[in-house]
Amino acid sequence: MKTKLTLTVKKNIIESAKRTAKNKGISLSQMFEEICQEGRSNQIKTEPQRAAERLLQKIEKAKSIKSKDDKELIKSHVKRKFA
Repeated sequence: MKTKLTLTVKKNIIESAKRTAKNKGISLSQMFEEICQEGRSNQIKTEPQRAAERLLQKIEKAKSIKSKDDKELIKSHVKRKFA
């Protein structure tokens, strides 16, 4: 059973939500239902959580660096120290 819901939201948020729903080809009500049904994955996040998420995304996209094994590191250290 569906029932009506009235929300008080800033006008620019409403306009943005309507555009988003239109671009997805669904109604605003359907988009609201989908967001609520997704549950935890769409929870409101704090700024530190969003920053950590952005950092993880950057790390995943970053190129890996070639690391040296312990023997190579010891050799290069001894070479620099006694050269």
